[in-house]
Parts: sequence; structure tokens; C-alpha cells
Amino acid sequence: MTSETRIDTVRLGQDGPRVGVQGFGAMGISEFYGDTDEAAARDTLEAALEAGVTLIDTADIYGSGANEEFLAPFLAAHRDEVTLATKFAIERRADDPTYRGIRNDPAYIRKAAEDSLRRLGIETIDLYYMHRRDPEIPFAESVGAMAELVQQGKVRHLGLSEVTGAELREAHAVHPITALQSEWSLFSRDVERSAVGAAAELGVTFVPYSPLGRGFLTGAFADATKDLSGGDFRRYQPRFTGENAERNAALLDPVRKIAAAHGATPAQIALAWVQQRASVHGLTVVPIPGTRKRSRLEENAAATRITLTDAELAELEPIAGLVAGDRYPDMRFTSVEREG
Repeated sequence: MTSETRIDTVRLGQDGPRVGVQGFGAMGISEFYGDTDEAAARDTLEAALEAGVTLIDTADIYGSGANEEFLAPFLAAHRDEVTLATKFAIERRADDPTYRGIRNDPAYIRKAAEDSLRRLGIETIDLYYMHRRDPEIPFAESVGAMAELVQQGKVRHLGLSEVTGAELREAHAVHPITALQSEWSLFSRDVERSAVGAAAELGVTFVPYSPLGRGFLTGAFADATKDLSGGDFRRYQPRFTGENAERNAALLDPVRKIAAAHGATPAQIALAWVQQRASVHGLTVVPIPGTRKRSRLEENAAATRITLTDAELAELEPIAGLVAGDRYPDMRFTSVEREG
């Protein structure tokens, strides 16, 4: 890409690094969305930097550490160009592939950080997220342990994922929070209840994950059970199967209509909508769509140059309220229940 087509940059939080206004979610490279062509995935990472996509997002749970290991050679070659984010808190067990626990105790946090640094082959994590909140552990203890990592030079900036506005304020009082990462898309707007307003108030950057509704908003599949491989975890998410999927697919008509008017794809309209949340809510927004193909990466980046009209935004406004089915089969992995 030329300098004219590279995406714009924004600052993470109040004192973080400047990054591309769109980031890259690396989760699907290692797990969850079917088989990966590693050579194509590595080429996609190179395409990200060419496009100005510099915030690369991973987590220790993705492939049980394999995603971090996959990124290590890329980081070694491009460390000065990349802002690397990773996460801790979701625990897996080798003897039970289905197990998912949440750990926020300080000893676990310290070990998780050391393990991530080793797998990534780096000395400092640029942005370290608490992937999920365990309400049984006092927030001050958990965030305090994260703050110690900053003091030790192992982490530069702190982030949270799937927390409420009240929880964000509580954590920010212990140590400045640079970014909040939660699901936010045309299909998922729970965060607008309190988290978005708190982030805007505190100067925290919002990093929407799954801004393409895990691919559903692109029209890539209509029913996960019928259209996706057996190893794809979207087959187990309530809104993507059966009657829910049928009802939700019908909600995409205005997205396709607006895409045609712009000479764009539905994916680009969905991303443009998320990017425009920045001006709607008065905060910095850096969505992290994921892909394993260079062509999709370039398509996603081009969405940052689409501006939707007020009439188009109004046409898209009702969609989230009509979506059938929960985001996850187990909603304890979200902040929704803690919103009250």
C-alpha cells in the first residue's frame, strides 16, 4: 500500500503509543475458526503493517499459548513497528479441553505475564489486558498486581476486557487504564449501557472485538451448524444456529443495501459503523477485526475511509435490538450480568 492508502493513526489512552485506527485480532490464526494456512497468515501480518495496522492483539488462551508463539518471529522482525497486546485470566486445563476458568489472583497474574513474555520472545508487553473479571477477587488486588508489572518494566500499559463502567472507574483509580476491549458491533451493543460512557469520561480507548459479529455480518455464513466445519466454535454460539440464525440473517438487508450504495462490502459497512462510534460517543475507537487472508485485511483497512450518513446510521440503528440469541452459551464470560 502507498502512504496515501495507509490508515490514520490515533493515540491509545491518554499517554499510550500511536497506533493505526484499526487493529488486528490474531485469535483465529491458531484456533476457533477452522484450519489455518500458516504461510497465508504470516503474509496477512505483513499486509497489516503495510496498511498501517500496528496494534496486534493476542491472548494466552488462544491455542493455549500457540498464538503467542506463532507471533514471536513476526515480532522479532518488526518489534519497533508493532504495538503488541496480550491477555491473561482465562484458564484452560490440558486434561479437560472443555474447561474454562477465570483467574485474577496476583500470583496467577505474575506467572501468566512471565509465560507470555517467554512465548512472545519479548522483554515488555505493550498492552496487557485482564481478559475476564473474577468478581470474587478484589479488583484492587488484581489491578495492583498488574500495576507492579508496569513498575517492573514487564508491561507498558494496562487494559481490561468485558467490564462494566463502574468496574472500569474502580480499576482506573488504582492504576491508569489505557484500553477497554469488549465486543461491540451492529449485533452487540451491551457496552453502551455504561462502559462506553465511562471510557469516554476517563480517556480510555475502546477496542471492539468481533466488530464483524464473528463473520456473520459479512454474510460469510448463514447457519454455523450447516456452513462451518466441526472444529469451528461458532457452531456453539446461540445466535448463529437454527431459528436464531435465520432471524438474524434477515437483519442484514440494510447492511447489504448501504454497502451497494457505497460500492463496498457488507463487512466494510459493519466496520465503518464501529469506527464511527468514535464521533458518536466522543472517544477513541480501535476495532480489531481478524482474518487470515491478505485480501480481507486490505478490505477491512479500506473501511476506515468510509463515512456513513446520518440517514444510513439511522437505518442501521435498530439492528442490535432485534438480534436473537446470546453472544455466548455461557454469559458469565461477559459483563452483561454485572450490569444489573
